[in-house]
Formats: sequence, C-alpha cells, structure tokens
Amino acid sequence: MEKITSVRGFNDILPQETGIWQYVEGRARDIFTNFGFREIRVPVLEKTDLFKRSIGESTDIVEKEMYTFLDRGDEYLTLRPEATASVIRACIEHAVFTFDPVARLFTIGPMFRRERPQKGRYRQFHQINVECLGLDDPRIDAEVILMLIQFLNAMEMTALRLQINSLGCQECRPVFRSNLYDFLLRRENDFCEDCRRRVVTNPLRVFDCKVNSCQAAIDHAPRLSGFICGKCKDHFTKLKEYLNIFDISFEINDKMVRGLDYYTRTTFEVVTESLGAQNAIAGGGRYDGLVKSLGGPDVPGIGFAVGMERLISLMPRGVEEFVDTLDLFIAALGDDAQRLAFKLCNAVRIKGIRSDMDYAGKSLKSQMKRADKLNSYYTLILGDNEIRENRAEFRDMRKGSQVTLGLDRIEETILKLIKER
Repeated sequence: MEKITSVRGFNDILPQETGIWQYVEGRARDIFTNFGFREIRVPVLEKTDLFKRSIGESTDIVEKEMYTFLDRGDEYLTLRPEATASVIRACIEHAVFTFDPVARLFTIGPMFRRERPQKGRYRQFHQINVECLGLDDPRIDAEVILMLIQFLNAMEMTALRLQINSLGCQECRPVFRSNLYDFLLRRENDFCEDCRRRVVTNPLRVFDCKVNSCQAAIDHAPRLSGFICGKCKDHFTKLKEYLNIFDISFEINDKMVRGLDYYTRTTFEVVTESLGAQNAIAGGGRYDGLVKSLGGPDVPGIGFAVGMERLISLMPRGVEEFVDTLDLFIAALGDDAQRLAFKLCNAVRIKGIRSDMDYAGKSLKSQMKRADKLNSYYTLILGDNEIRENRAEFRDMRKGSQVTLGLDRIEETILKLIKER
C-alpha cells in the first residue's frame, strides 16, 4: 500500500525541533508582556469576506494565494492568510474597545497561503503577530518598532537592517496614486503580466514586484514621499526622532509599500541578505482605517508580524541546542528491578523530575545507549541482585562518574541529588 505523505508546503515540526520553537515563543511572550501586551488566540478559519475587505480584493493574497472553500452551509470560508484581520474581528465582535480603549495584543500561530514553497517560506507557515489598537501617536510607532528590535536582539540576530517609509493617508495618497497611474501607463510594456494588471487594479502593488525588469522600470517612478500631506510628514519626522532616542538605526526605503492594502502612514520591515529576493524577516505598519472598515469604531492601529520559519533558520544557535533533556533514566534488569523501576520512575515524575525507563527488557548496554540518546543527565542502574543487596548504581552521564546508593529512601535521595545539580 502506498504511504501517505504530507501536503506540499505543509511541514511537520518534529520533537527534536520543537525545543527551539518553544524557546522563540517563550521569549516573545516575555518581551511583549514587559511592554504591556497580552496574548489573544483566534481561529484559523474565518469568513472569506473578512480578508477580502481587509487585505484588498486586488492583492495577490486574495486573488491567488488564499485557501478558500464553500462549506456545507453554502458559506465561503478561508484559512487565515494573516492574523491582523482576525484579531480586529475578535475585538469588534467582543466589544473590546468598550472596556479598554487601548488594546495591546499579540498572537502566535499558523497562517496559510498557497504560494511557491522555498527556503523559509511554506504554505502553512507560522507567525508572531503584534497589534496595538487605539493610539495614533508616533511614539507608539517607535515603541512597537523598539519592541520588535528587542525581540530580534534576544534571538541573537545580526546583520539586520530596519527600513521605514510613510504611505501617507486617505487624503494625500489619491494624488500620488493618480500620478503613479499616469507614469505606469506610459511604461506599461516594461512590466510583467501581473504588473500590467496591477496598473489598473492597484498600481501601488507594482512596487512590491520582485521581477528585476519591473524593479528597474519603477526606478524613476513618483514616490509617495513627494506627495504626503503636512500631518503625515510631521508624523514621520517625529517617528524618526523617537527612534533616534533609542539609537535605533534605520534606512528610508521609499519603494516599500508592503503587501496589504490596509497600511497607512508608518510602514517598516526588518530585512536580511540571507534569504535572497524574499529578504524580509519581519514587517508591519500602521492601519488607521482598518477597524472602521470592518464595522468597528474609528480607532487607529499599528502592528507587525515575524515569520517564525525564517527567524529560526537564521538563528545562530541550532535546533540541537534546544533539544529537551531527561533528568533521569532508570535501567532495570529482572522482574523485581522492573517493578521497582516502574514505581520509582512515575513517583519522581509526579515530583517534577523528567524520567523514563525501558519497558522492553533489553540488555543493560542497550538501555544505556537509550539513556545517552535521550540526553539524560543521570541513569539509575537496578538489577535483581542489587535489590537483594539493597543498593543501586547512580551514574552521572556527563561526567562519567558513578556512586552507589542505598534503596532505603531512594526516591528522596534521587530528588535531592537531581535538584542539587
């Protein structure tokens, strides 16, 4: 019978890999909590209209990449391609703003997009998402960016660059869009098929294209920075001042528009040269009109997302450094020894000691190999002869040293030795 394999682009995260994932998630929770953020958990499945209205129907995500299906209730549902819309939907649905005008939230989990799998980019991928709703002060923009930098520093990331830009607002962006549209129409033949379609549906998306010929063609295109209004310009100037307070270096990338339609004013990415053309490891920005567009109050927002697969692939410490270790392995030979080992193994587990034993009756040599494979700190060696002599051997697997322990109060003795390690 032919074996069933995983769906292309959907990866298993094996036990020897989960340690580093837990470490990243734990550090994120610690750092974000220090900045006053709280965790929210939202479903992976949402109504399709949520993403059409938030992300934009003319984006590549909605047009090409979403996993959408008609369920048995004749309703279109979509596996979430990003988290911001889901978090905002939850805040609106549960009237979060009525009892807390400022919502500082983060969520960690899988997202789904049907795009070409490549290094650090999968069809089921995982993100850490941060959303701050209710404040439009540029200090909040700087604070959110500072928190992101703190998190990446905690992950020991190096050679990263922060890029920032201002996308203007609903008042100044239409003028830029009109000028850009005229420029693109004159150069239409210089662009790829996708970009020629974008010229009509959403001209800003042309800046997002990674095709070299398209990048070259827009080198002389109008830039948003030349069209933003006084309020947006002042917001961006203050953002730069606040970043300088914390000595956060940045580059202004006036080509950066991000991949989602809802961004306004501040937008930012942290990029690395280690991933080729798809070089962003984290990114986000301000989305002041999004909550209102989804049926909520007119409150501003800003957030970012970090791709976990990319982040983990770039961490200087490998997955092997985060593999779970065992406190105690009990190697038992003989029926009486096995009986005592079973009782002792579970007794110390109840007391918080990570313990394991052999249930297959293998040789002592095989059991010691298994203790070594499980990366156990200590091994307790028991045999029927040792039980008759009221003793056991306690081996330190790191040092290679061994001591004899009496079986009287053996549980207490083991607990004491392990906790004193």
